[in-house]
Amino acid sequence: MQDITLFNSLGGQKEKFTPLVPNEVSIYCCGPTVYNDPHVGNFRPVIVFDCLRRLFIHDGYKVTFVSNYTDVDDKIINRAKELGITEKELTDSVIEEYRRLVSAVGSLQPDVTPRPTVYMDKIVSYVDDLVKNGSAYAADGDVYLRVRKIKDYGELSGNTIESLESGARIDVNEKKEDPLDFALWKKTEDGIKWASPWGEGRPGWHTECCVMINSIFSKQNGLIDIHGGGFDLKFPHHENEMAQAKAHNGNKLARYWIHNGFINMGEVKMSKSLGNVVLMKDVVEKFGGLPFRLLVLASYYRSPASFSEATMAEATKKYSQLEISMKKASISLQLLGQNIENLPIHDESAVLPALRDDLNTPNALAALYEENKDLNNCLRTKPVDTKKLLETFAKVYEGMEVLGLNPKKTLLSDDDKKLYMAYDEAKEKKDFAMSDKIRGELIAKGIF
Repeated sequence: MQDITLFNSLGGQKEKFTPLVPNEVSIYCCGPTVYNDPHVGNFRPVIVFDCLRRLFIHDGYKVTFVSNYTDVDDKIINRAKELGITEKELTDSVIEEYRRLVSAVGSLQPDVTPRPTVYMDKIVSYVDDLVKNGSAYAADGDVYLRVRKIKDYGELSGNTIESLESGARIDVNEKKEDPLDFALWKKTEDGIKWASPWGEGRPGWHTECCVMINSIFSKQNGLIDIHGGGFDLKFPHHENEMAQAKAHNGNKLARYWIHNGFINMGEVKMSKSLGNVVLMKDVVEKFGGLPFRLLVLASYYRSPASFSEATMAEATKKYSQLEISMKKASISLQLLGQNIENLPIHDESAVLPALRDDLNTPNALAALYEENKDLNNCLRTKPVDTKKLLETFAKVYEGMEVLGLNPKKTLLSDDDKKLYMAYDEAKEKKDFAMSDKIRGELIAKGIF
């Protein structure tokens, strides 16, 4: 297998990827809290980690990709009340729409999509384990983790106990032993709740993800290869997940922690307070999901990406150029008698070395555009070098496939080939009435 390097947030440097289990990769990417329509920022990790997943699959790894739906949260309870429906009715409808949008941007659906509500028994048991081993304590129906008992707490986010302590505030009716302690279980009388040894309540957000990873990857003692998500999750969410794993299993939950940057609206951060939040469904409807994917991949995943009418227009143009080239090459190769359904073995696309270098998608796209330029040159060259055209087509196809850009082979029936040849013949004879007529038929078939 080829070497892949990744920037590990735990340690802050690029490292060669070495799987826990030979030839297998376990990935958990934090998913959405399903209470409302997702915005474009929610879909950067969807695209980034799908691209990483595709790279591993291409390179021969067996990948288990898990991404959760957080289906219990105060936002869900409040939104369900506003709409006059149950929490489950709300979360089911949001999940259905989210899945549609995941497919629209060219991403594969996760292998496993856990929901905390399904894992509640395991969550209660996990929290109880932490209470029993002294890492956590109950206080008036709540349960908190003793942060100071966690070795090297803050190592993922770069925080120190001292820096956190200086910014901590203690509420008047504080139940915590220490202001740094965080909730594993919260007593509640409002909305959906579950029984526990400490009374009715709901789990803390950090605990939900931690327990689902521990349950799904129990054979690995809850330790996975890669944990991913946005920069905003590094602290406190991912730091607190790791803290619980240290206390419960004696490991750091993941070997590699990978975080993607934000999507800005032009040069301005997207936020509800600024009123510049763009919903993903609106982008898909206006531009299509794959041009948006191309926009996201145009920025290095750890850097900000810029979303605007101008950047979307540019991405739409570039995606259209790729589509047109693939269609023209598909047709030309078949008219030359080539079978494009099973592409030949060839030198791999230059997209792949770029992706293996910490998922450098800007360099990967630059390589793809160069290969697409070569493809267009092959199409223009007369007479056509069939072998070179086929090999270049295969490279562009492979590059687009690993990037998740949904390359399409326009397959022709025997009748389609005859019709296309008749079109070429009419053009050569300058029989424009006939060529226009046939062109209309080809357009109707989606060939032209």
